[in-house]
Amino acid sequence: MQSLASLLSARVEAAAGIDPEMRPATKPQFGHFQTNVALRLAKPQGRPPREVAADLVARIDLADLCEPLEIAGPGFINLRIRPEVLAQAASDLLADPHTGIDQSEHPQRIVIDYSSPNVAKQMHVGHLRTTIIGDCFNRVLTATGNTVVPQNHVGDWGRQFGMLIEQALDEALDVSALDLAGAEALYKRANGRLSSEEEFADRARERVVALQAGDEETLAIWRRLIEVSKVGFNEAYDRLGVLLTDADIAGESLYNPFLEGVCDDLEARGIAKVDDGALVVFVDGFDAPAILRNRHGGYGYDVTDVAAQRYRVEELQADRIIYVTDARQRHHFELVFAVARKAGYVPDSVSTEHVGYGMVLGADGKPFSTREGTAAYLIDLLDAAEEHVTRPVALAAIKYADLSSQLQKDYVFDPVRMTATTGDTGPYLQYAHARANQILRRAEAEGIGWANVTVLAEPAEQNLALLLSRFGEVVLGVAADLQPHKLATYLFDLATAMSVFYEQCPVLKSEGDVRASRLALCATTKKVLAAGLNLLGIEAPDQM
Repeated sequence: MQSLASLLSARVEAAAGIDPEMRPATKPQFGHFQTNVALRLAKPQGRPPREVAADLVARIDLADLCEPLEIAGPGFINLRIRPEVLAQAASDLLADPHTGIDQSEHPQRIVIDYSSPNVAKQMHVGHLRTTIIGDCFNRVLTATGNTVVPQNHVGDWGRQFGMLIEQALDEALDVSALDLAGAEALYKRANGRLSSEEEFADRARERVVALQAGDEETLAIWRRLIEVSKVGFNEAYDRLGVLLTDADIAGESLYNPFLEGVCDDLEARGIAKVDDGALVVFVDGFDAPAILRNRHGGYGYDVTDVAAQRYRVEELQADRIIYVTDARQRHHFELVFAVARKAGYVPDSVSTEHVGYGMVLGADGKPFSTREGTAAYLIDLLDAAEEHVTRPVALAAIKYADLSSQLQKDYVFDPVRMTATTGDTGPYLQYAHARANQILRRAEAEGIGWANVTVLAEPAEQNLALLLSRFGEVVLGVAADLQPHKLATYLFDLATAMSVFYEQCPVLKSEGDVRASRLALCATTKKVLAAGLNLLGIEAPDQM
């Protein structure tokens, strides 16, 4: 659903020939929007700006949307949307099951790679960001009519399993009885022996060979480690309120059977070549090659990610692939994207995008860590926020803080500021939703009904209706550019406009059509806030 602002801009541009660069009017008496397009056209045309403005006003076709256009000052054009147009736009939103979000005419299958914890390790602070961001993308892209295929690329394969399994056997340990913290403790004990006990290190290497060869005893312990880890992951996902399930797990082990075939294919076609004993692919524009197989015959992340792209195009039928990882991995993904395209595994019709995120910082401006100075676990952050507020409010605080700034930037984890119900915070948005619901609940208790938005005489209610009309367009923008801070900013502006409306336009104390219309406007605002919060993965409470 095109917003009224975009519709106006397109009409003015059709007459002017250039972007009108419309801005919200600074005062109600100037209407809803102003444009300086006449001033910018005047100089090249060699005409007075007001004369150019008068010419444009005569040609701009907005009679169905606006009051007669006005020329102000040296040649500004003021635009005021007709109240009945604003009212109809708000009423349409209230009735629309998609809340103004247009469904894609050409829906895509979109694979999103996110979360990706490691087996036998608790999730840390970085997993908080990838999980929250990926979940938001999942929700937004689904809401716009696409089919999203989440892929949780867990670290469930590699050399570490040799030492883990060998340590478990040495301790005669029932791995199934462990929780995720216990599995991580096992990892630390094994890792401690790896560098100090040569005999243990040799056995760990042999155990990796046994795992790769399909030894049943080894595979049984490996599977149990994965199951224990999945339980721990799911506890965290449930606590975070994200959409990931076991069905979305597609770990490194999934691609292991394909790695040799990828290497053989690329070498046979001359795309990969042996260099200093390693099989590599050189790509124009990159200083170093992608290493498919090292000189010892081992496979690394480069070939695994190339194989994953091939699988996602051929098996999952992806039209778009999005990776959500630490911003520091940007170069790696640009390289493996280039290799997959060079190999023809990813055709031009499929887009591949890496969305990098910054670090979570403590109040001291350093990476968030425990008191011991080690990287903090995800549960540490959740516990810190829940010391101040209930879980739904704590999650709103964390998710909004994460999503409301540009993703690649670091952000400071400050539980006190983040959980405030005033200011630019998630709880403030929840409070705005609860306030709208409270008004509607009181009206219902008093037997006062409402249907549509019909009367919009006051600037505060007009501004709120105008802002509501932008929701669908904002969501489509996030679906295209993967910048959720734009949605967060919009919702904060909407909550702020709701607060101004509440203060300046009595709802229950007004009467007749005005009261019914204002109740409908509250209902529309509540609906849009709930839809927007849901897209951020935030609960919209009915009361706080």
